[in-house]
Amino acid sequence: MLTRIDHIGIACHDLDTNVEFYRSTYGFEVLHTEVNEEQGVREAMLRINGTSDGGSSYLQLLEPVREDSAVGKWLARHGEGVHHIAFGTGDVDSDSEAIRDKGVRVLYDEPRTGTMGSRITFLHPKDCHGVLTELVTSATEH
Repeated sequence: MLTRIDHIGIACHDLDTNVEFYRSTYGFEVLHTEVNEEQGVREAMLRINGTSDGGSSYLQLLEPVREDSAVGKWLARHGEGVHHIAFGTGDVDSDSEAIRDKGVRVLYDEPRTGTMGSRITFLHPKDCHGVLTELVTSATEH
């Protein structure tokens, strides 16, 4: 069962400049940064708040480290902006299967490793009314 909006992913050309904007404008601080070689991005998670289920809501800023990464290709076509929305779940495996059974294309056969050791998968935007949708089980939940 989906429990919260885990994060909003924002594609950007310059991670450091964007981090500074969200820090100085809204007071959001970076909780975590990493380079995800598999996804081809350098990313920062900015914590917005906690939730009653123990999770948090974040902004995820994504800077491609290679032009041929999914985010790099998306950024070249669309420019900076909202890339995806991610919903938190206690069990990405069973929820992605249940959603697949409803006819929505799940982009990965098996969930992959995401930010901070989470397990993730994506749903095809054409099946989600134009929105690239991610399902996330945080490392503390699995």
